[in-house]
Amino acid sequence: MAEKTAPSSRTTQPKGPLAWTGQVLLYGLFAAAIGVFSHWPPYHPLAPGEALIKVSFIHTGKPVGDCRRLTEEELARLPPNMRTPTVCPRERSPVTVQVVLDGRTVLDRTALPSGLHKDGASAMYVRMTVPAGEQKLAVRVSDDVRAQGPTYEREASVNLVPGQILVIDLDPNQGGITMQ
Repeated sequence: MAEKTAPSSRTTQPKGPLAWTGQVLLYGLFAAAIGVFSHWPPYHPLAPGEALIKVSFIHTGKPVGDCRRLTEEELARLPPNMRTPTVCPRERSPVTVQVVLDGRTVLDRTALPSGLHKDGASAMYVRMTVPAGEQKLAVRVSDDVRAQGPTYEREASVNLVPGQILVIDLDPNQGGITMQ
């Protein structure tokens, strides 16, 4: 009768110096590739002599109309749980922004209110590349369709250095238009 033997398990041989050398070379090539591509090709977000102005805000405009008082007949037609003496419109005004740089209008844009009933905030994000240097900047914002002219206005003389980013924001709690 023939004796059955269990299959022999393969024993792993310790790696020789050639395997270690190959592994070190492959890791070295990988590290060199990462080093090369992290510095080449060079990336410049702005050309020399240019600066960037960003207009970024989220703002809720004023209501498009005034609240009005309901008459007795109008109140009587409403269900008892809906009888409030005044009705106010939900719709908000769009927010219009105008940026004037050295007497030249570089931005004139309107942000519509969000929401199904146009009762949400208006949002805007605009990037403008401008030449660096001393410039006169005027920003006008209108957030009320009932008012004549801008609601917020700010003029400033700014010295933009090459590569600088100037952010224009609208924050009524901080006095209106902010520039940083």
